[in-house]
Amino acid sequence: MTTSTPSHVQGQKGSTTTAQQVLRALMGLFAGLFAAILSSTIVTTALPTIITDLNGSQTDFAWVMTAALLAGAVTTPIWGKLADLFDKKLLVQLSIVLFVAGSTIAGLAHNISVLLTGRAIQGIAMGGLTALSMAVIGAMVAPRERGRYSGYLGAVIAAATAGGPVLGGLIVDSPLGWRWTFFVVVPLAAAALVLLQMTLKIPYNPRRVSIDWLGAVLLTAGVSTFLIWTSFAGKEDTFAWVSWQSGLMVAASALLLGILFVVETRAAEPIIPLKIITERTTALAIVASIAVGVAMLASATYLGQYFQVSRGATATEAGLLMLPMIFGNLMGSVFSGQMITRFGRWKRFLVAGAILLVVGSGLAGTIDHRTELWTVGVYLFLFGAGLGLLMQNLVLAVQNTVTLKDVGSASAAIAFFRTIGGAVGVAVLGSILATRTARTTTEGLRDARIPDDSLTSTPGSSDRDLTPALSEIVRFAFGSGTALIFLIISGIATLALISILLIKEQALRETVDISPTPAERVSTSDSFSAPSAAHFSKVLPQPPTTAAPCTNSWDTPTTAATTAPTKTAVSSPTPWKPGAGDSPTSSARERSTSTASAAKASTP
Repeated sequence: MTTSTPSHVQGQKGSTTTAQQVLRALMGLFAGLFAAILSSTIVTTALPTIITDLNGSQTDFAWVMTAALLAGAVTTPIWGKLADLFDKKLLVQLSIVLFVAGSTIAGLAHNISVLLTGRAIQGIAMGGLTALSMAVIGAMVAPRERGRYSGYLGAVIAAATAGGPVLGGLIVDSPLGWRWTFFVVVPLAAAALVLLQMTLKIPYNPRRVSIDWLGAVLLTAGVSTFLIWTSFAGKEDTFAWVSWQSGLMVAASALLLGILFVVETRAAEPIIPLKIITERTTALAIVASIAVGVAMLASATYLGQYFQVSRGATATEAGLLMLPMIFGNLMGSVFSGQMITRFGRWKRFLVAGAILLVVGSGLAGTIDHRTELWTVGVYLFLFGAGLGLLMQNLVLAVQNTVTLKDVGSASAAIAFFRTIGGAVGVAVLGSILATRTARTTTEGLRDARIPDDSLTSTPGSSDRDLTPALSEIVRFAFGSGTALIFLIISGIATLALISILLIKEQALRETVDISPTPAERVSTSDSFSAPSAAHFSKVLPQPPTTAAPCTNSWDTPTTAATTAPTKTAVSSPTPWKPGAGDSPTSSARERSTSTASAAKASTP
């Protein structure tokens, strides 16, 4: 009989990991993830300066953001599948090395092409760290205790996503210059690499693997085509949403993804495991994750513009005004993680998060350029708290339904669709914001009887040089446009709430992996491990070489059969052979009696 491990974190092969060890290992992991996600948002306030310094165009402006987002999105599920096949620690270290290389290249860039190369490498590393962080936690901690660590992970993602613009604004406004928006994360990533090498210990069992190369290529091509379309459609210098270019790109993406579906149904180790993403909990969590991605990335992208254009704040002030959302996200993520670990229930926190997201974004949909800043802060706090309650707990709900060998793919699937939702949401909402702002500005100029050519500044840029009348028109336009974006986010969040309500809550298991089914083991009233075949042959009495005469018939119970058997687990009965001294209909209990009873039964 075995006793339960006193530690709350159980590993593989009977190993145990204490909470202190988990936290020490996760410090390095979280540091690397923080640096990677920070790099994707820190440049938002520095982009105007970067594009001007490198003589870029408005298209280049969009590509700097799209390159990292695209690379991260298409590689996230690939990293997740690799995590199920290879050593997770080695993959995390590889991701950090790639991230350092990409950040260095971007920081040293002397033209747009080199900058885009560095950003793409950063995106690949970001996709790896996002998928692998969740997979590592899933491999180290049982779902019953995973809530608190998932909460910490969500807090790291929230702080990096919303804190990037703050740090970026400080760097741009300082003598350091925009290049340090890339260099500043390199020391943090290097420290994370050293810390991981010293502390992270994950059991790894090498096995023969089959990599789905065709699926990886089709996924990359299909998703890339779709994201490029959503990122550039509707721009003045590209093509319209309804155009032959849009039709061609949508058709190509649909064809590639359709072929991917067929390939994944036949692949031995599919990049996108259809049996996982079509499971009810996972499918509904994916819908909710798409809404979370739209809300998270859209708010981080357009709130800074609202504060700078509609409220006249500097880049640094705009970042500081987003702190209520960061605090709400941190509190929601950490609090829910602790409560889930304590009570073992998770659905109530997902429902609460979805409600807060609907309410917070709905209230933010009422703001304009004159709304009191403290009121805006309260709305953003509710909005951020909803994100914190949802983001990592959706991953936890999915991880609880899969085996350890699939935890990487399942976690990456949620992150993948969250990133796709965010990328598409930012593109579509950006187009809506541009259209609404242009129309409102034109109407304002007409009502004020001001010529249209009076407004010559770049949309979204500072209006400090405008006349008071023009400044009022521009601020009103961007304020009303931002409110419209939040109203749309509120509608999308409502779909997330409906999806979460349809999820059936399953109790969080207390083991890292799913326990074998009753058909895979023989259990008794006590808890003990079934002996192996070699052990079984040593424990049970062996039949004599020469069969002893026996007066008992197979149809007549012997003394041994009526004697209380010794409690022994039997993994599988030995096939009966003629002359073996036993009946083909004898039960495992009749073959597992004590030596004394067997000897008594064989006496004439």
